[in-house]
Amino acid sequence: MSTYVVAQLSGDLRLAYRDATPSGAQRGIIVLIHGFPQTSYQYRHAIPLLVNKGYRCIAPDYRGAGDSSKPGSDFTKATMASDIHELLNYLNITEPVHLVGHDIGGMIAFAFANHYQDRLRSVCWGECPLPGTKTYYRDRTEHAVQQFHFIFHSVPDLPEALIKGNERIYVSHFFNKIAYNLAAFTEADIDYYTAAYSQPGAMRCGLGVYRAFEQDAHDNQALLETYGKINVPTMMLSGKRSRHKAEAEEMVLEVTEKKEVDIGVVKGAAHYLAEENPEGFVEVLLGFIQKHP
Repeated sequence: MSTYVVAQLSGDLRLAYRDATPSGAQRGIIVLIHGFPQTSYQYRHAIPLLVNKGYRCIAPDYRGAGDSSKPGSDFTKATMASDIHELLNYLNITEPVHLVGHDIGGMIAFAFANHYQDRLRSVCWGECPLPGTKTYYRDRTEHAVQQFHFIFHSVPDLPEALIKGNERIYVSHFFNKIAYNLAAFTEADIDYYTAAYSQPGAMRCGLGVYRAFEQDAHDNQALLETYGKINVPTMMLSGKRSRHKAEAEEMVLEVTEKKEVDIGVVKGAAHYLAEENPEGFVEVLLGFIQKHP
């Protein structure tokens, strides 16, 4: 069974989420967090494959995206991780889950692992330069052209004004720039994402996620200095054709105990793993998850 519904959480926050359950015995719960410029729709191909393997899948639209609320502020990844924690409580989920985060979702997944370790069996994240790491600061210099949007999105007001009315061009830019399997994105898919980010407040919120990066960097560094590296079974997941793959291991070892780390690579994909090669994404993900039942 699969549903797409909205949870009413605290402070008038509404989180839309996809919830798919297997017809037979359940082997565990996987929570999937999307990136930008995407929504939970990003996992449309992967969810049925995971459910067929016996896993319940929950994929929220994080705050500001999709059909979730469009708050005026507070897009730190610690706050966004708190939203996911509250959603699990809303769903009366008490057992530890497997958490998967891609791109911005990877930053949220890492924040969740930092704050709610006891709620996790494992965490899988990647395809993002984690704020506060050496990779993050290198990206702002050595890869400044490809990562131009990190700075552009942080400028107050101007991006909203320039993107308005050009949402389809802007959304398409990211897929055209860093996807390997472009055929994975149909015109209908681009229309879906364009409509999602053309909603009132949606692009403002999408940019707000980036405007919080410096606070995220401070938070991550402070937690690392105070509590040390995280001790949660972790897989750093990259696309074989992705630039991020080269830096993935160095980055995850900067913030995670080495004994907990697996490195995963999805063939036939660059940045958008679950869409470019959903079968490969699920194969690698389950190979890791099944080590931590």
